[in-house]
Amino acid sequence: MKYLRNPGLWILSASLLLLFLFQIAEFLYPGYSVSSNTISDLGVGPEPSRTIFSVALIVFGPMVLMAAALFYEKDHKSLLWLFVAIAGIGALGVALFNENDYSQTHYFFSGLAFGFGNIAAVYSFKLTKAPFAWISLILGTVGLASLLLYAFEYYLGLGQGGMERIVFFCAMVWALSYGGYLLAIEAVGNKA
Repeated sequence: MKYLRNPGLWILSASLLLLFLFQIAEFLYPGYSVSSNTISDLGVGPEPSRTIFSVALIVFGPMVLMAAALFYEKDHKSLLWLFVAIAGIGALGVALFNENDYSQTHYFFSGLAFGFGNIAAVYSFKLTKAPFAWISLILGTVGLASLLLYAFEYYLGLGQGGMERIVFFCAMVWALSYGGYLLAIEAVGNKA
């Protein structure tokens, strides 16, 4: 039961769930293109993709907020908890405000989720040891650079959906690996 107090378990589990459900939503969406369609198109597409997408984010957000609370509990001086919390709030906002009905609000929340997810990766550089520290820095930097390119509609031949996925996967790969890193540290009895 002590693992339930480890933020790594929450951020890892949330990320696995999100990735798994997003894949299912994509598979069930007729004609969906990871290059042409954005991730948020899943939230306004046909059923069951729409519901799967929304449920994934509605579950992901609170799990990430739980991780943020545990990060705060472990070290309230570190800003990691804040960056993770803002990313979790962003994910919830994406679920609650779809891109068709609330486009500006939706884009604001997706910016929070993508931006602060990758900022958390960059920030974790100083909280971890090499080589993972460098991997975190690279993932977060690539994610943030890709977010800027995406915002200015430079898709580098990947399409809108492809560029957005670079941003998304940088944050998700970091969250998965950082969660595993924290669980491993606890398992061997070291501090992060």
